[in-house]
Order: sequence, then C-alpha cells, then structure tokens
Amino acid sequence: MLAARIELMQQMPIFGAIDAAAIEFLLEPAPVVEVAAGDFFCREGDMADCMYVLERGSVTIMKSWEDRQLLLRRLGKGDCFGEMALLDLFPRSASIRADEDCSAIRITPDNLLRLFEHDPAQFALIQMNIGREISRRLRVTDDKLFRARMGEALEAPEALMSRPAPL
Repeated sequence: MLAARIELMQQMPIFGAIDAAAIEFLLEPAPVVEVAAGDFFCREGDMADCMYVLERGSVTIMKSWEDRQLLLRRLGKGDCFGEMALLDLFPRSASIRADEDCSAIRITPDNLLRLFEHDPAQFALIQMNIGREISRRLRVTDDKLFRARMGEALEAPEALMSRPAPL
C-alpha cells in the first residue's frame, strides 16, 4: 500500500521529482481520511490547515456566489486540493464535496516542517512545485479574466444548488 501511495504522489506535479524516501517520510505522520459521498472535506471560509491527496473517489470544487454554489472543477484519484493551505494562512477559498465515497491523504504544514528538518532540499523542491502549480493556475485565471474584460463571452459556471448547504 505504501509503494502505491508513493507512486501515486510521484505522478502529481506537486511531488514530481521528489524521491521515494522523502515521500515515505512525509507520509509517516499523515493520516488517511475517509469522507462519505455528499459530505465535505472543507467549506469555503473554513480555516485552511492541510491539503489532501485523493486516493479514491471524486470531488467537486465549488464556490459560493449570490446564494448559489457554482462548479469550479471536478477532481479524481491522483489529484490534490487545498495546497494553498501549505503556503498561506488564509481561509479556504472554495468548498470541496465528495461526489462518491473518498479516501485522501491529509498533509499539514507540520508534516512539511518535519520534512524540512529532515531533508531541506526535498522540502524546497516541494515548495517550488507548489509555487509552479499555483502559478500555472494563476496564468489560466489571468487569461480568462483578460478575455472577459476584452468582451469575450466565457462559459458560465454550472450552478450546483440554489442555496449553500447549512454549516
């Protein structure tokens, strides 16, 4: 099972080029969280304290707008979410709902600090990879914003429900 987790993570942009020993060290204290279909990993506005690596299942990332929940994207096995929590101290920017029963590895800033103390080079590479992934997403967002400001009609996000679910 550990070998499968290491392989899964090495295929992700955030953990690309990270050696197996460093990932194993990072995983030692990281629990696997089970979330039932329809339940939330986190909600927009919650305190951000970890990222997740999805081992099984699929999730919907959604954002609130004018009493509606709008689809940002869907993710599946091998994707990660919540990585901004490893860099900043801001609340969650979106809600993550399990579309089916899910299991995910929970990685906290403390896990990364532990890796930093053990292997600063691998820690730095993960931080650079997170920065690259966030930069890639920012470029896509900047492009969409620019096109919208230039008058291009962009596809509207899918409405998921009429009102946000109660907290």
